[in-house]
Amino acid sequence: MSQPPVNTPRPEVRSAAPRHYHLIGIAGTAMASLAGLLRAAGHTVTGSDENVYPPMSDQLRELGIRYAEGYGAANLEPRPDWVVVGNAISRGNEELEAVLDQRLPYTSAAATIKEEFLRTRLPLAVGGTHGKTTTTSLLAWALESAGLNPSFLIGGVAENFGTSFRLTDSPWFVIEADEYDTAYFDKGPKMWHYLPYAAIVNNAEFDHADIYRDEEAYRFAFARFINLVPRNGTLVAGWDSPMVRDLAPKSFAPIESFGYTDGEAASGGEHPRWTARDVSFGPEGTRFTAVHDGEEWGVVETPVTGAINVRNILAVIAVADFIGADRAGVLEGLRTFRSVKRRMEVRGEARGVTVMDDFAHHPTAVRETIEAVRQRFSGRPIVAVFEPRSYTAQRREFQDSYRDAFAAADRVVLAGLFHPERYTEDTALNPNELVDAWRAAGKPADFIPDPDEIVRRLVPELKGNEVILVMSNGGFGGIHGKLLDALA
Repeated sequence: MSQPPVNTPRPEVRSAAPRHYHLIGIAGTAMASLAGLLRAAGHTVTGSDENVYPPMSDQLRELGIRYAEGYGAANLEPRPDWVVVGNAISRGNEELEAVLDQRLPYTSAAATIKEEFLRTRLPLAVGGTHGKTTTTSLLAWALESAGLNPSFLIGGVAENFGTSFRLTDSPWFVIEADEYDTAYFDKGPKMWHYLPYAAIVNNAEFDHADIYRDEEAYRFAFARFINLVPRNGTLVAGWDSPMVRDLAPKSFAPIESFGYTDGEAASGGEHPRWTARDVSFGPEGTRFTAVHDGEEWGVVETPVTGAINVRNILAVIAVADFIGADRAGVLEGLRTFRSVKRRMEVRGEARGVTVMDDFAHHPTAVRETIEAVRQRFSGRPIVAVFEPRSYTAQRREFQDSYRDAFAAADRVVLAGLFHPERYTEDTALNPNELVDAWRAAGKPADFIPDPDEIVRRLVPELKGNEVILVMSNGGFGGIHGKLLDALA
């Protein structure tokens, strides 16, 4: 097993007595994963949530973790030692109000992760606006294939492991570092809690308009995250992102920069240290040569595709190289990587039509996902079906960016806003204006608010060679299965 570099002391392992943790909002991706970690550490875990759906409902059931559907004071019996309050839980929630009334000890998921798991390990934290879940999964599997047996916590189910978490006795802990807020009582980003020894910042551009008042506040979140990396660690910085290039010099740690190419146009005049050469995409995946400071590091073959995943892999290689992971093992992990549920995931095929599911919701992620699907399924028509569900996706200031983001799609179907009552006419994205703009540019497009109506209208029009790319950061009414059932 690879050990930390000689100048990196391993934190002292502390054993804690088993406790009873109760998680309010347990079925969220991060919370369900934390539940599994706590269970693996020997603690008793219970929880509560509402509107529970796969894959996290499946994971909780398989773990045998009991949870109540719906919130209420009765869920707090027997009295837990600690209540973990999910970041989707706010004042007025009946169960949270009972916690406060009874003066039960409570904390956040991020703080629990830090104190229970990260202080005694060396965290490898993956941050950025886009690609965090895929990159975290890639890094965990590459290190696993290199024999390092890492613990991990991922914002999705990594298909190679069949889970979103694992706890081992390895010094390495791979964790997805989310910039979303921590809890109703801690409005700082979760990633500030994660004690990064090595940090990846793939990219950064304004997102989460419900949390950050403007781009400057968003920049500050990443600036502070970068500032947390110790001098004997490393910052792996995405040089194709102007904001990351600007923030990276704030690091007290050495910087390993990476970029899709080494051209000055992409890197703002300074060449990234890690680049890709001879990149080729195909239906079976991607092949390229990873280059470090002009020297060939290795030839990468991987099932994932798209420029965004080339960048993700370069970041993974940079971290693996820093901690001394076996190079052949890392390359084998990249070759055998099986992606993440809801990240360009093929949900099924019927009548010659491929139905895919992706979590993309920010305009840049939408654009890069469509381009990656185009590279993988060259020559096949792409029907992009998009649900504006996140706060970013529903705000008017991003409307022009969404208009441009769908350029590579052959047809666009836009669903209704998830909570239109949160917005005014001036602040909400206008679906009809978007559809008119796409049609004016010659692109077939429709605004169909209801997912069942999308299925009813779309399926009869399909000819049998299309790729339907469904993009939403929520359940979207189970549209993926409904499309496949209607096609079949």
